[in-house]
Amino acid sequence: MDEGAGVVIVGGGQAGYQTAESLRQLGHTGAIALIAAEDFPPYQRPPLSKAYLLGDVDRHRLKFRTEAYYAEHGIDLRLGTEATGIDRAGKRLLLADGSSLAYRHLVLATGARVRLLPVPGAGLMGVHYLRSLADVEAIERRLAEVQHVAVIGAGFIGLEFAAVARKLDKRVTVLEAAPRVMARVVAPELSGFFDETHRAHGVDIRCDTGVVEIAGRDGQVTEVVCADGHCVPAGLVVVGIGVIPETGLADACGLTCADGIVVDGHGRTSDPAIFAAGDCTSYHHPFAGQRIRLESVQNAADQGRTVAAAIAGQPRPYDTVPWFWSDQYDVKLQMVGLSAGCDRVVLRGDRAGGKFSLFHYRAGVLRAVDSVNRPADHIQARKLLAAGLSPTPGQAGDAEFKLKDLVDAASA
Repeated sequence: MDEGAGVVIVGGGQAGYQTAESLRQLGHTGAIALIAAEDFPPYQRPPLSKAYLLGDVDRHRLKFRTEAYYAEHGIDLRLGTEATGIDRAGKRLLLADGSSLAYRHLVLATGARVRLLPVPGAGLMGVHYLRSLADVEAIERRLAEVQHVAVIGAGFIGLEFAAVARKLDKRVTVLEAAPRVMARVVAPELSGFFDETHRAHGVDIRCDTGVVEIAGRDGQVTEVVCADGHCVPAGLVVVGIGVIPETGLADACGLTCADGIVVDGHGRTSDPAIFAAGDCTSYHHPFAGQRIRLESVQNAADQGRTVAAAIAGQPRPYDTVPWFWSDQYDVKLQMVGLSAGCDRVVLRGDRAGGKFSLFHYRAGVLRAVDSVNRPADHIQARKLLAAGLSPTPGQAGDAEFKLKDLVDAASA
């Protein structure tokens, strides 16, 4: 191994950037190399489907840090660089240009890739996915030229983009194969609210609707053909049907993978010299009580911090309660915990007025809280779940009951 070998991080997303930053914050003085396939410095992805398209955030403000930051903190940032393999025996990362980097610790923060739409015509001009800055800039150019937009997939990304397109006065149709919007990530009660919200803003939402073909003329998309025979006119199609963990490097070198790169509570893979963090990982989550894979900024950032702590010799297992958010129109959704498997939902606040929270219980124990335009509920819910506290359903449903009192009493 080269004498100068240190920490090599593959991936310039949230998890990769966070690992590098946290290493320096924890006093790690060894060499750090951050390998990023994109030509643009590490940046925030959540604004891409929202504020960036609306012009509220520009390219510069997307960056986590300026280029000068990396030089000043001794982080060798290599943009436009693709990793092609891992030599575990020699502890070297192989690069596309034929060179290699020696490592003492390797961190895989490779994220996830979009799930491709497997229908004829999916390669026509005007059919886009929304994952990277390059993706959204291509969408932005096309969006300025068309009036009819079709969104395939009613998850967070699809609905966030639909809201932006409506704000830009486009005619929007959302096609979803599942019986309800955001079916994979929220409870039916919340699906119903967002379905109503989008319809009220003029979005044509069609659930239980499969797509069998993208049709076009002269290589350009013109319509989406649905399984029921209906055709939806579209000069732009944005596909958001999920992502697949990027495990290619890990698989090829023999690391254990199962719906992601398998890691322990410190982010360590089946090779003690290799760590992984972010959307590409699966692990036993203490709160979930089972092995899961999360796709969120919070998870990527916290796992990056956990990996950095382990490498810096200050190990602290990852045990943060998961939380998520989504902005659509003037609605801010904030979620904490995991509602899957819950058997009771309690409403707190005013659903009709668009300011409410849903408290999800399993066997009488609070497991998740979804808050719509009630940030105070979200803040207290995070504290409650982190402390293992559970208000009674009656307390949760009483908007006058102060959740903060439970938190304060437990910490007294």
